[in-house]
Amino acid sequence: MRVFTPGDHGSTFGGNPIAAAVGLAALDTLVDERLAERAAVVGAHLLARLSSINNPIIREVRGRGLFAGVELHRNMANAGAVVRRLVQAGVLTKDTHRNTIRFAPPLIIDESQIDWAVERLAEVLEETVAHTV
Repeated sequence: MRVFTPGDHGSTFGGNPIAAAVGLAALDTLVDERLAERAAVVGAHLLARLSSINNPIIREVRGRGLFAGVELHRNMANAGAVVRRLVQAGVLTKDTHRNTIRFAPPLIIDESQIDWAVERLAEVLEETVAHTV
């Protein structure tokens, strides 16, 4: 151990045989299980479901594949507060730029799980509207 100084024994992007093998296995899984294609199909369902929420707090829904954002009107709701309430409801999301809720579910999520999560979002947004009126 006395021969190594910080940074000598590895780096974040330096790679090693085990990391390379894991990376190749992950790429094989993406290809073999057609996860990119699946993300496009299931992601379209996610965007359709998010877009179907009829709530005045929502300014815009956008995304690609399974990566989606729900932008809220700044003067009506704080995304951080909505995200904290979603955690309590069992849905993990991330707030960005104060007024956007980011959805980035796993590539293996199914449509029934998306439906459940979007229903929780709709409920939380309804509660938020009720408290702002």
